[in-house]
Amino acid sequence: MSATVDCPTCGAPVEWGPQSPSRPFCSERCKLIDLGAWATEAHAIPGDNLEDELFSEDMPPRGH
Repeated sequence: MSATVDCPTCGAPVEWGPQSPSRPFCSERCKLIDLGAWATEAHAIPGDNLEDELFSEDMPPRGH
Protein backbone atom coordinates (compact mmCIF):
# COMPACT_ATOMS: atom_id res chain seq x y z
CA MET A 1 0.00 0.00 0.00
CA SER A 2 1.35 3.42 -0.99
CA ALA A 3 1.21 6.49 1.21
CA THR A 4 -1.15 9.28 0.25
CA VAL A 5 -0.26 12.98 0.50
CA ASP A 6 -2.27 16.13 -0.22
CA CYS A 7 -1.41 18.11 -3.34
CA PRO A 8 0.27 21.34 -2.11
CA THR A 9 -1.67 23.39 -4.68
CA CYS A 10 -5.25 22.10 -4.57
CA GLY A 11 -5.30 19.64 -1.65
CA ALA A 12 -6.38 16.62 -3.72
CA PRO A 13 -5.11 13.26 -2.44
CA VAL A 14 -2.06 11.97 -4.33
CA GLU A 15 -0.83 8.39 -4.10
CA TRP A 16 2.94 8.47 -3.49
CA GLY A 17 4.41 6.15 -6.10
CA PRO A 18 5.41 5.74 -9.74
CA GLN A 19 1.74 5.89 -10.78
CA SER A 20 1.80 9.60 -9.80
CA PRO A 21 4.63 11.12 -11.87
CA SER A 22 3.87 14.71 -10.73
CA ARG A 23 4.00 13.87 -7.01
CA PRO A 24 3.62 15.56 -4.60
CA PHE A 25 1.29 17.41 -7.00
CA CYS A 26 -1.83 15.76 -8.41
CA SER A 27 -1.14 16.96 -11.95
CA GLU A 28 1.26 18.82 -14.20
CA ARG A 29 -1.13 21.80 -14.01
CA CYS A 30 -0.82 22.05 -10.21
CA LYS A 31 2.96 21.67 -10.52
CA LEU A 32 3.11 24.62 -12.95
CA ILE A 33 0.84 26.76 -10.75
CA ASP A 34 3.27 26.21 -7.86
CA LEU A 35 6.27 27.01 -10.07
CA GLY A 36 4.58 30.22 -11.19
CA ALA A 37 4.02 31.23 -7.55
CA TRP A 38 7.75 30.84 -6.86
CA ALA A 39 8.66 32.74 -10.05
CA THR A 40 6.45 35.70 -9.10
CA GLU A 41 7.76 35.59 -5.52
CA ALA A 42 4.32 34.75 -4.11
CA HIS A 43 6.23 31.94 -2.34
CA ALA A 44 9.54 32.81 -0.70
CA ILE A 45 11.94 31.40 1.85
CA PRO A 46 12.74 33.97 4.55
CA GLY A 47 16.34 35.11 4.54
CA ASP A 48 18.69 36.42 7.19
CA ASN A 49 18.15 40.19 7.50
CA LEU A 50 21.73 40.83 8.62
CA GLU A 51 23.18 38.85 5.72
CA ASP A 52 20.79 40.55 3.29
CA GLU A 53 21.93 43.99 4.50
CA LEU A 54 25.61 43.07 4.22
CA PHE A 55 25.38 41.92 0.62
CA SER A 56 22.62 44.19 -0.69
CA GLU A 57 25.07 47.10 -1.04
CA ASP A 58 26.91 45.07 -3.70
CA MET A 59 23.75 44.59 -5.76
CA PRO A 60 22.29 47.11 -8.21
CA PRO A 61 18.77 48.31 -7.24
CA ARG A 62 15.91 46.19 -8.52
CA GLY A 63 13.91 47.74 -11.30
CA HIS A 64 10.43 46.59 -10.31
